[in-house]
Amino acid sequence: MSRSPPWLTARPIAHRGLHDRARGIIENMPSAINAAVAGNFAIEVDLQPSADGEAMVHHDYALGRLTEGTGELLSLTAEQLKQVAFKNTSDRMMTLGDLCARVGGRVPLVLEIKSRFDGDRRLIARMAEVLASYRGPVAAMSFDPDQVLAVRERMPELTRGIVAERHYTDGEWKRLPPETIHQMTGLRHAFRTQPHFVSYSVNDLPAPAPWIARNVFGCALITWTVRTPEQQAKTFRYADQMTFEGFIPE
Repeated sequence: MSRSPPWLTARPIAHRGLHDRARGIIENMPSAINAAVAGNFAIEVDLQPSADGEAMVHHDYALGRLTEGTGELLSLTAEQLKQVAFKNTSDRMMTLGDLCARVGGRVPLVLEIKSRFDGDRRLIARMAEVLASYRGPVAAMSFDPDQVLAVRERMPELTRGIVAERHYTDGEWKRLPPETIHQMTGLRHAFRTQPHFVSYSVNDLPAPAPWIARNVFGCALITWTVRTPEQQAKTFRYADQMTFEGFIPE
């Protein structure tokens, strides 16, 4: 029996919304959300905390890649971040509350909790406050097992997942203690975090840990990030659904 609700895997999940920079539709922006809703796709977005503890819809820890200006998101208030100009679009950064109001329960939301692996759980607290009055289907996930554990403790009824890969060798992981990487590798934290689903790197499938999570413990298995027909075929050979970008699934 699956641990996750059927709505989580019923439709492909648009990675950071259904974005297309060539058409001025930028990731995690209102236009990308609107496009995903129009296509009846579930929506994955990233959440970052602002200086005043608001949950902001944005992937990067700092401004600059998609935006004008510079600075850490954590150094700016929600009101300041909502005024930041983005390249190639007139859209502005949303809060989680803005996102929920825009989607209105029409399609599922999959919220990726970005983490600095420092034990800061303020973003989870703000999520809980916002989602308390939201009636649409929502799941939350993170690479950080501590954030997933915080979701389990603060919002036990919320569908939760772990984002994972087989080998944590990229440069971004080198700053983490070896014990943290050890726990992440092979989903060794799963008895504490008790995820309902696993979001796993499509390029790392097949792999033992997600196979066990899916076939022994009943976790839904979702892939990230699918961009090619080959990756799509691999998804439906080994997993239940995909997080996609760069094309429109049939």
